[in-house]
Amino acid sequence: MLTHPFDQSVQQIDEYSYFNLRHIAKDKLVDWLDVHSFVHSYKFFFEDELPFCIRVLLENVVRNCDNFKVTTEDVNRILKWTDGVREEIPFKPARVLLQDFTGVPSGVDLAAMRSAVVKLGGSSDKVNPLVPVDLVIDHSVAVDDHGSEASYRKNEELEFIRNEERFAFLKWAQSAFNNLRVVPPGSGICHQVNLEYLGRVAFIDNGDEPAANTDGAKTDGGKTDGAKTDGGKTDGGKTTDTSRTRPKMIYPDTVVGTDSHTTMISGLGILGWGVGGIEAEAVMLGQPICMLLPDVIGVKVSGTLPVGVTATDLVLKVAQILRQEKVVGKLVEFFGPGLSNLSIADRATISNMSPEFGCTTTYFPCDEQTCEYIRATGRNAEIVEKYFRANSLFRTQDAPVPKYTKVLEIDLAAQQPAIAGPKRPHDYNLVKTLFAEFPKQLIAPTGFRGFGLSEEAAEHSCDITLGDETFTIRHGQVVLAAITSCTNTSNPSVMIAAGLLCQKASRLGLKAKPFVKCSLSPGSHVVQAYLEQGGLYEDMKKVGFFLTGFGCQSCIGNSGDLLPEVITAITEKDLVAAAVLSGNRNFEGRVNPHTRANYLASPPLVVAYALAGRIDFDFEKEPLGKSEEQDIFLKDLWPSNSEIKVYMQQQLTPDLFEKAYSTIMKGSMNWQQMAVSQGDLYEWNPASTYVHEPPFFDDLTPEPKPLKAITDAYCLLSLGDSITTDHISPAGKIALNSPAAQYLISKGVEPKMFNSYGSRRGHDEVMVRGTLANIRLINKMASKVGPIARHVPSGEELSVFDVAMRYKQSSKQCIILAGSEYGSGSSRDWAAKGVKLLGVVAVIAKSFERIHRSNLVGMGVLPLQFLEDQDANTLQLTGDELYSIDVPKVGVRSNVLVLLSDGRSFETVCRIDTPVELDYYTHGGILNYVLREMAASAKKKA
Repeated sequence: MLTHPFDQSVQQIDEYSYFNLRHIAKDKLVDWLDVHSFVHSYKFFFEDELPFCIRVLLENVVRNCDNFKVTTEDVNRILKWTDGVREEIPFKPARVLLQDFTGVPSGVDLAAMRSAVVKLGGSSDKVNPLVPVDLVIDHSVAVDDHGSEASYRKNEELEFIRNEERFAFLKWAQSAFNNLRVVPPGSGICHQVNLEYLGRVAFIDNGDEPAANTDGAKTDGGKTDGAKTDGGKTDGGKTTDTSRTRPKMIYPDTVVGTDSHTTMISGLGILGWGVGGIEAEAVMLGQPICMLLPDVIGVKVSGTLPVGVTATDLVLKVAQILRQEKVVGKLVEFFGPGLSNLSIADRATISNMSPEFGCTTTYFPCDEQTCEYIRATGRNAEIVEKYFRANSLFRTQDAPVPKYTKVLEIDLAAQQPAIAGPKRPHDYNLVKTLFAEFPKQLIAPTGFRGFGLSEEAAEHSCDITLGDETFTIRHGQVVLAAITSCTNTSNPSVMIAAGLLCQKASRLGLKAKPFVKCSLSPGSHVVQAYLEQGGLYEDMKKVGFFLTGFGCQSCIGNSGDLLPEVITAITEKDLVAAAVLSGNRNFEGRVNPHTRANYLASPPLVVAYALAGRIDFDFEKEPLGKSEEQDIFLKDLWPSNSEIKVYMQQQLTPDLFEKAYSTIMKGSMNWQQMAVSQGDLYEWNPASTYVHEPPFFDDLTPEPKPLKAITDAYCLLSLGDSITTDHISPAGKIALNSPAAQYLISKGVEPKMFNSYGSRRGHDEVMVRGTLANIRLINKMASKVGPIARHVPSGEELSVFDVAMRYKQSSKQCIILAGSEYGSGSSRDWAAKGVKLLGVVAVIAKSFERIHRSNLVGMGVLPLQFLEDQDANTLQLTGDELYSIDVPKVGVRSNVLVLLSDGRSFETVCRIDTPVELDYYTHGGILNYVLREMAASAKKKA
């Protein structure tokens, strides 16, 4: 009798067992898999037609098949992928990646679940991650100080002063939970650390040894620092059961993360994407992700990037193409002869921006480039290559092209220097034409490419004095230039290009304009090491780019204040000031509250615009300065490909990576000396304004209550298209006049210590007040822009929070109306948690972004989608109506009738996409479901 449905497909590589996909094909497995229609030609079918990313999903389902949560029928569904049938499949990622903004609320939820499961009669030790979890603290550091050698240390000190309570909670969590490793602050950005260090490519589970101690992720002396795993005790961790013995297994590394840019790891051949914090918590606790088997869009690349064109220029073009292609819910896989001309760093840059494309992830199959990168970063590539070749997961140039849902083509040779903005990552501009387009955008109607200024207002300017110089600040003035984000700092070619450009500029006496706030925040210590080692950092400082921290900083809105004189000029004259950053997002209000035009660009272009000081600068015709009476143009500063290559060959060595990561788990003295509480249950401090026990499980019953109809719900907001999670749950500064600020002041917190919304995601009272608090929010029901809602019964306009609380006090429910791409952007679970706590029971939108839709279901908020060619405008919905929905009748993708108080009605589609999601919704959310399952399991064993 078989112990596993696919035991006979298990083979060996060295001392490791693996499920051989070719063996499944050859032996046809009719005895175990009750499928007869496909097996006659399966060997040819598998090798020639399945996209590589689908093969990874196939292996995952085969290996995890238990005929309970993962069944042989799930395997059958994937095998029939080319038939075009898209049914639900389960997926069990090998590990989970967190960053601190999303990791703290996940930790708070787990701590609250421990308390709740005890109340339900279970044991607290039931709530433990069952897969390796890495949490990298990278979102807390801000650019408070810039422009000096002391900036880095000052910012680090302020980070600890503001976040000591959060950090102490995370340090407690590391000691309290199994399988959790916390990478201390100041170590780098989670996705770059994942790419350079944490990523295994081939995940090795040593059976009775710690699963995190693998060839891919280097550890110290066989330990995993803070990462507690199934096999034993690690530094700072709890002792776990070492009595069980499993075979040593090798399989593809896969990962989900609570940051949407987890997709970056797919550039290394590791299938990964972002999920909501709620979904990630379920994965940690052993639940599979249930997803519709996705379409796969193939992108065929040919040629080579021209001289002077970077991977950043390419990814911005890809963003434009794939957004137009509408790839939401799909996987993208790159193939073609040009793939060998893209380094892993180039590929990672592309995969990083998958959320901006709209797709679930962008996968680059494992190949020779992958193995070379693993070796170059000091890791063992031998077993990776052996396994991937043996299991039909390795891409070669002469391999047959898989069958894709659709194929797009990109010629690398046709790419040009580019910049994206002013308000969305996929709004592509050529650098050579932007200077002429920007003045037109100033007076264009308010929109994604327009600011709605009158011709008179477009001429506004203001003189400021800095030191003994006077400058005229106009529209389009670049006031912030940030070399930031793992999107680009993980790519040595563009970072070295920026350094070489600074080198030439400094030698010619050029500096960034004094009114430009410049910052350098690398994603790992490796970057700083190779910039310093070759002398480029000295030149970057001379131009104005001093190290400000190892973290996300400006990319997530932690850009700090601009110069006071600049803020005054912008505010008094209502100027459209510009920011240029090497990040991945530029949504309104995200980068800095005073920059309305925000552009994404490569690091060398960030330097170029800092030197120019204007976004409407014509680099081909305008000089950046003079040297010995000779005009200096950008072309005179731009480094050649050979210069970049020589520097990389001289400075980038495996020992650079090994040295940088050998001490990554130690952290600074501040981290090492931080005292933390002990015990399995967290001791909640009612006075805390950072960590607070959430109310999600307060009324949890052993069995779910019957679903009730939504009756006469008010419309809280009527929103337009492209409402991002930044609009719904801001991550940046807490405005002084906001409900969140008023709450903090009432708790004795001074405004200078407000920190950011992102840093306070462990506290529900702050976060619910920050929900829909974006200063750029446009509510069609309100008379002005901002976080304003109209209380329908009285007509009074108040903050969104205050209106929602009025409805709650009168026992009235709320809904939200929205346009297309609702919830795009970051995988921000508080965008769903917040609206839940505001009393929102349903969101009716033209379309939803993948992660946010899942998060809404995960919190028990009903996502409904307008029918094709319908929306709030065509249905003439003003928001003054009352909305009723027969919730008990909703089903998977069922049609749902919405009744209005004026007698009208309209059909919608329920965007609960899978049967498992319907179970989650019925339970009031995924965590309620998991808790009840744990409690029921404990009672059975008792």
